[in-house]
Amino acid sequence: MDYALVWAGLIAFAVLAYVVLDGFDLGVGILFPWARTEQERDLMMNSVAPVWDGNETWLVLGGGGLFAVFPLAYSIIMPALYAPIIIMLLALVFRGVAFEFRWKSQHRKYLWDWAFAGGSLVATFAQGIALGALVQGIQVSGRAYAGGWWDWLSPFSLLTGVALVVGYALLGSTWLMLKTEGSVEKRAKSSAFYLGVVMLGLIALVSLISPFLHEHFMQKWFAWPAMLIVAPVPVLVLVCAIALFRGIHRDRPLMSFLAVQGLFILSYIGLVISFFPYMVPSSVTLWQAAAPDNSLKFLLVGAVFLIPIILAYSAYAYWVFRGKVGPTHDYH
Repeated sequence: MDYALVWAGLIAFAVLAYVVLDGFDLGVGILFPWARTEQERDLMMNSVAPVWDGNETWLVLGGGGLFAVFPLAYSIIMPALYAPIIIMLLALVFRGVAFEFRWKSQHRKYLWDWAFAGGSLVATFAQGIALGALVQGIQVSGRAYAGGWWDWLSPFSLLTGVALVVGYALLGSTWLMLKTEGSVEKRAKSSAFYLGVVMLGLIALVSLISPFLHEHFMQKWFAWPAMLIVAPVPVLVLVCAIALFRGIHRDRPLMSFLAVQGLFILSYIGLVISFFPYMVPSSVTLWQAAAPDNSLKFLLVGAVFLIPIILAYSAYAYWVFRGKVGPTHDYH
């Protein structure tokens, strides 16, 4: 068994699970400032309150797994991305405590409203910048990071940061369409249309730029016959785009929400296709970055038990809190 490849798949799955699950509740936070009344803000926050902390479990699993299983990749990537990752973690802390403090601090509630909204926006933007910096490449010398403190900041990483903010906001708007009623649902529906248009434009722009960043990216997407293998990805993106706008037009929020999730999954698949077999593009492959097989075997035993438990808990939480959020903070 190729344990390094198995673990690469598990970590890739954990990161994808984080994106598709935590993405919509970060999106709700990004959209939070356009709520017009206290009741609307309560409704928006309560739509994600039962599940947001469970969603972030996948971030811990992905980061911890990278440290334990691919220590060389971790030792290169972290110094290159310390700034955006620390900013992201601090923003998530402010956002997380806002869920609790907002209900108790009645006289300073507006401060925690901004902590929730600002934390969501900053965390998302930092994630997008970190992703863009990793995609554009990290300077490596031997087995260590050889770049500078500001290498993570570039026009491309800023573009991916904006793209992720728009994408999470789109996820959040379709989630609110699915979970709320009244004025919040109506504005979420209107926002979803415009955000969807912008999001598709950003996907196209990032997809056009990315292959020119590395030669092996170009070979995956524009060399014959490799083009035949990756051709289904853009075709399925078009299918999801059609489903998104059809769901909005026909008042089918579940269709719209799943279509946006499909766009994220397909974008992620495209990223995996571009990266493979590298953990650090053009520098370190996943086999070079992996820990010894004995360590991978030992850790895999724990993962076999842990991941199904997380999946079962997450599924149960979403099942218990299914349905629309009522005006009195309950579910019906």
